[in-house]
Amino acid sequence: MLKDQEQFEREERAKRLVMARKNAGFAGPKAIVDRFGWNANVYKAHESGRNGFGIADAKKYAKAFRVNLNWLQFGTGDALDPEERPVSVADVPKISWVSAGQLTEQAPITDFSEFPTVAALDLPDGDWIALEVEGNSMNKISPPGSIIFVNRRDKRLAPNALYVVADETGAATYKRYRPNDNPPFQPASYEDVPPPEFHGAVTIVGRVRRSVIEM
Repeated sequence: MLKDQEQFEREERAKRLVMARKNAGFAGPKAIVDRFGWNANVYKAHESGRNGFGIADAKKYAKAFRVNLNWLQFGTGDALDPEERPVSVADVPKISWVSAGQLTEQAPITDFSEFPTVAALDLPDGDWIALEVEGNSMNKISPPGSIIFVNRRDKRLAPNALYVVADETGAATYKRYRPNDNPPFQPASYEDVPPPEFHGAVTIVGRVRRSVIEM
């Protein structure tokens, strides 16, 4: 179902790109690549929906065709409204659970340039990473396949708030903070999932502030 949704969104974005190009007065892709010097095969693949395009290309196309970025990329707002406030889009590094555990080591990972990214809208200030949820231990909040956004700058503990934590072995997990339970980081699942077994001290990687699932 996720692949079907991704294909639908890619095709709808391609339709908006074609509309934007036509409204800008360009008869076809050839006129575009001649005017802006873009790669012809890449642009044609974006217009046809054969390949999707991310926020970097969307910004380039929105500027060239004088359309609203929100409309082109997300299908929201007025295509030709220059006054519409653009959303803030951040490219957040998407890391593995193994890498999440490595963030707590004495020499933690600091260079995320080699990691893929996922676009996030209007995140508040912070030091953000993204993780894909595995398993059912938090399915009341984040079903498997959800993407959670973790603010590594926010490590203050608050009852019932959500955190990614790691123990001394480097094993990272996503749980809800319940200070009166043992351990204090507990599942939030519709299933009978046992709490994690931590080895040694537990370190807060960051607080989970957003969970997203494609439907």
